[in-house]
Amino acid sequence: MPDQPDQPHEPAAPTSAARAHHRDEDALEPVELIRQSGAVLRIGKAMLASGTGSYRVKTAMQQVARAFGLDRHEAHVTLTEITATSHRGAIFRTEVAEVRAVGVNAHRLGELTNLANGVRPGVTVDEVNRELDRIEAIGPLYPALANALFAAVACGAFAYLNNGGPVEVVGVFLAAGLGQLVRRTMLHRRLNQFGVTMVAAAVACFAYLGFVLALDVASGSGSTHEAGFISAVLFLVPGFALVTGALDLAKLDFSAGVARITYAMLILLSAAISVWGVTWMTGLDTAPTPAAAAPFWVELALRTLASALGVLGFALLFNSPLRMALGATAIGAVANVLRLELADLGVAMQAATMLATLVVGLLAAWVAPALKIPRITVSVPAVVIMVPGAAVYRAVVGLNNGDVDAAVTSGVQAVFVVVSIAIGLAVGRVLTDRAWAFER
Repeated sequence: MPDQPDQPHEPAAPTSAARAHHRDEDALEPVELIRQSGAVLRIGKAMLASGTGSYRVKTAMQQVARAFGLDRHEAHVTLTEITATSHRGAIFRTEVAEVRAVGVNAHRLGELTNLANGVRPGVTVDEVNRELDRIEAIGPLYPALANALFAAVACGAFAYLNNGGPVEVVGVFLAAGLGQLVRRTMLHRRLNQFGVTMVAAAVACFAYLGFVLALDVASGSGSTHEAGFISAVLFLVPGFALVTGALDLAKLDFSAGVARITYAMLILLSAAISVWGVTWMTGLDTAPTPAAAAPFWVELALRTLASALGVLGFALLFNSPLRMALGATAIGAVANVLRLELADLGVAMQAATMLATLVVGLLAAWVAPALKIPRITVSVPAVVIMVPGAAVYRAVVGLNNGDVDAAVTSGVQAVFVVVSIAIGLAVGRVLTDRAWAFER
């Protein structure tokens, strides 16, 4: 007889002894510890995805762990990963999670902070998970067009603070709005962040160039107003990552701090490459323009208005509720005008920035509890307007064009100003927060 093909064999049904063995193993599993550990890790992932610093992620996880009655909870947090261990008696559970979406959502961060601060001993895993389900179901507060408008307002304010005139402000307003609309659309399709940054920067630069060229043709003035275009890409400055990374370093959390600073620098570099490419193709000049003469009180009023609009635009861009955004606006307007006035009096920009960010830290310690919002949601938007994004872009363009003097001058200025921001905010936290003043 011909050979018969092999017939598949059905797996043997488990014997009663095997089923009993599995039941015994299940009985030995610390099921409640597993559920508690998963809920603690879940709030940590949500906090990390909302853009806060690693020290705040660890604090929130410890708050929930204590409410569950765990003896000890330890976590190692980087920009995109969490390794957490929950202890109960002689047993422990270690879990690892990864957060791929790096972004900022101030509204969700506020809700998560309220959850972490509000849990009390005896809270159940189901109660925490239900609240997390509710928070994670909350969509963006503002539609895409409004989001683009916020970026346009912020960058238009930047254009004035960078000595731009009415034409530059209007051109930057239009270009930044279009660039942010492209950026948000691409990011919501989960495209690579660095590639999206390059495309958005290029769109903003060409949009600004198209606006001023059309205006020049219509008016016949022959002026290109080219110096203002670099302000059109300042919506791409990763202020949250820079500031939280610097604060992580101040807390001696080097793995998180270095990762955040590296991510921020790569985003800046991605935008700067597009800026350089546009200048190389079009011959645009990135040199800063001198400030126009104006009476003191007029200049003070305009600086205050521009600073307020810039902070408000960035705060809303971070998906902050209006109350939270207005709190940041009040702090940022006072601090940034102080910084600019000190610089006009001859104080080095680094020192002026350090004093201004110290003021931000002190005011945030008072405003945030009064508004019942996380401190970071008002302090970061208030200092983003001080981040020297224009200097970073000019440094990269100078290097690519062989203008070493301009590159070094802009690059050194940018580094020292960023360091000054970190020092000012860290000193403000040390003076107002015992957790920062004393190592535990």
